[in-house]
Amino acid sequence: MKLNVLYLFLFSSLSLFSQNTSISGVITSKGQAVEFVSVHIKETKQGTLTNEKGFYKIDNIKEGTTYTLEISMMGFRNQRVSFNLKKGLKDQIKNISLKEEMFEVDKIVITGSKTFKRQTNSPVIVNIIDAKTLSNTQACNLSEGLKFQTGLRVEVDCQTCNYTQLRMNGLGGGYSQILINGRPIFSPLTGLYGLEQIPANMIDRIEVVRGGGSALYGSSAIGGTVNVITKIPEKNAYSFEYNYQNINSQSNDHNFNGNGSILTKNKKAGASIFFNYRNREAYDENNDNFSELPQLLNGSIGTNLFFLPTENQKLELSLSYMNEFRYGGERTDKVAHFALQSEERTHNVLMGNIDYQINFNGDKSSFIAYLAAQNTGRKHYTGIFPDEEEEILSHITNPPYGTSNVNTFQVGTQVNHKFQKFLIGQNLITVGAEYVYDKVEDEISAYDYAINQTTHSFGAFAQSDWEIFPFLNFLAGVRIDKHNLVENVIASPRVSLLYKLKRNTQFRLTWGTGFRAPQAFDSDLHIAFAGGGISRISLSDDLIPEKSNSLSASVNFDKPYEKFIFGFTAEGFYTSLNNAFYLYPLGEDSKGELFEKRNGAGANVYGGNLEFRANYNKKIQLETGFTYQESKYVEAVKIIDELPAVKKFMRTPNLYGFTILTLTPFKSFNATFNSVYTGKMDVAHFAGAPNQIEDEIITTEDFVELNTKISYNIDLKKLDSNIEFFGGVKNILNAYQSNFDIGKNRDSNFIYGPNMPRTFFVGIKLKSI
Repeated sequence: MKLNVLYLFLFSSLSLFSQNTSISGVITSKGQAVEFVSVHIKETKQGTLTNEKGFYKIDNIKEGTTYTLEISMMGFRNQRVSFNLKKGLKDQIKNISLKEEMFEVDKIVITGSKTFKRQTNSPVIVNIIDAKTLSNTQACNLSEGLKFQTGLRVEVDCQTCNYTQLRMNGLGGGYSQILINGRPIFSPLTGLYGLEQIPANMIDRIEVVRGGGSALYGSSAIGGTVNVITKIPEKNAYSFEYNYQNINSQSNDHNFNGNGSILTKNKKAGASIFFNYRNREAYDENNDNFSELPQLLNGSIGTNLFFLPTENQKLELSLSYMNEFRYGGERTDKVAHFALQSEERTHNVLMGNIDYQINFNGDKSSFIAYLAAQNTGRKHYTGIFPDEEEEILSHITNPPYGTSNVNTFQVGTQVNHKFQKFLIGQNLITVGAEYVYDKVEDEISAYDYAINQTTHSFGAFAQSDWEIFPFLNFLAGVRIDKHNLVENVIASPRVSLLYKLKRNTQFRLTWGTGFRAPQAFDSDLHIAFAGGGISRISLSDDLIPEKSNSLSASVNFDKPYEKFIFGFTAEGFYTSLNNAFYLYPLGEDSKGELFEKRNGAGANVYGGNLEFRANYNKKIQLETGFTYQESKYVEAVKIIDELPAVKKFMRTPNLYGFTILTLTPFKSFNATFNSVYTGKMDVAHFAGAPNQIEDEIITTEDFVELNTKISYNIDLKKLDSNIEFFGGVKNILNAYQSNFDIGKNRDSNFIYGPNMPRTFFVGIKLKSI
């Protein structure tokens, strides 16, 4: 009997000693289960995600020790919960309730380091424009959304075709790297009109990295990087929207778009689809029968798909197609080459990317392979109907129609490995290599104009993201590029230091270098009207790369209270350009003005960004940001042949910014008031139009563009849907350029200020809940 009791005691003790102890529970918010919440044990790095019922479980935990659970989920406050696994207790239950963030200041981003990090942990500051902001500001496309970010300014550069470019921290469009899902397939030609061709309902969020900290992405990322991340399927959902805009009581603009997504029951695969259709009439501001806003007829469709073969593998595919017809100039029913002056474009753009990722080594390591490509086909016309009989015959016989074809291709790999113990702290090492090919063919035989440019670049990068202490992070990396238009290999290093003071404040210091290859960029491919003819840009035979050194420093502060949160970001930046590109006027030929891209002695761009944000109980939210900067050449350059050389950059205001105020007094009602400020700037104005008899450089007035949108939602509970009615006004005070050139011989580059006059809009949206 005693032997049996002893045997039973030993067996029980052995069972208790060898059993798998665990922590488990359910995570909820307002009584509802929350899926995909990250739950990790700080001391052991063990972790998991909650399932569709909010349940989590972590096994094989040592008994009798105090641990800390770290719980994080986008849109909710991070939490830390201590627990102790008592000896003999096989499974401890720890249920947790999450609180929603009033103002999301710590979203997960990827653009700063090519790895997923929370904003407050990223050594390179990354700002976000999300889908909610695009909706609240009634942005129809990428171009209209980008102006609601500090340091960014979208400008229209042609009165006839309205091509746009993005300026970042005072630098022109050629200094900004536009990425689609992290891939540089926004080609030079796509850069002319692509900002307007990407519809807002295609976009999940836009991540913005200002300044030289973006050197990781290679050529043309001197001013910064904008990463457009398209919508991925997160749940079974749908939405359809129609909105109508009336442009200053003259022109109609119809927009229709839709989104849908579906996931398998086990969440191992999913697909989303979007489509967009827009039909906008041309608009004539000064009643000269020549448009200031061109006619637009465009449509787009695309899909995102993902598949999880195993728990540690992911395959993603994104594919989109865009078609656009654009016509500006004389408002007539005649074909383009019989118009007194016109530009006509038909674009067909196909782009896509595929990414594969596998995690291994206990999720400490990952391997990524990616492939991205785009093709743009374009048929276009740019011309002025001549006055002389002989020239008229030549024009009709051989009108200046042209064709363009652009192919971009990228393939690359990336490996990440995290050292849990690296001297002091931990280190995430990233290495990778990629190849980018871009071929641009653009020809107008009637003008003896042809660009046949092929660029290919091989790049390799290495980066150390070292968390020395929880409050101190040091990032160092270098990218090596061999570009076919550059004789030598170019190394672009960058370093960033992040210091976190408590949980609310981050100090950052970043230095980086960059370069621009001697190739044709977006604005170089635009043929403008000036001086009674057309203007063209060529590249100097001895053009060499433009190089940069950039330095930025910032402080970021956010203080949350129970019902209120406020914060600010202050950033200073300085960029020095060596061999800076500029356009030198060569004079005229029989067709019009000629310009040549040359290297200057250099240029300096410096200034500061200031942002402020606040949110009260999710009912009142304020975001505002302003930039003050100076952009000057070291030595004065010629802009117009007959006028003195200048040092100041053209079309670059010293001060610009935005403000967004959102009011949500109750769930079904939302009102947004926003403004965009554009300061004074110098603009070149060529003679030729009846109202402009001499060449000059003018200083523009400043503009304040005020906008509002009001929406009301009604839940259709029986249909698990919601219907939204909305309306508002863009540019309420009609702050619009008042001195446009008139007639067919106008200088089409003489355009500045807001991109649209006063515009009323109304709409309806039906979506699933």
